[in-house]
Amino acid sequence: MSKRHLWLAMALTIAAAPAKAETIEVTIEKLVFSPATVEAKVGDTIEWVNKDVFAHTATVKGGWEVTIPPKKAASLTLKTAGSIDYFCRFHPNMKGRLTVTSP
Repeated sequence: MSKRHLWLAMALTIAAAPAKAETIEVTIEKLVFSPATVEAKVGDTIEWVNKDVFAHTATVKGGWEVTIPPKKAASLTLKTAGSIDYFCRFHPNMKGRLTVTSP
């Protein structure tokens, strides 16, 4: 195989490789999700890190809920594409948004 064909084969292999799932961190501090808006892909994991001294949740009305204990972390792997608004059930003024795309 010539160098040109080898290079082309490697380029096609790299381009065809599926994107690796990522873990995206959202910090909770002083009753705020930061960042408040996150862009992610199906298969990515959102990890909420609670720096506050009381519990929070990431709650989707009519959907899922993740409880994040004080000074701990909790995570969720994203299964479907779409825009998702979430809030803390204990502190409803805390709001976040996930925009999830197909990989």
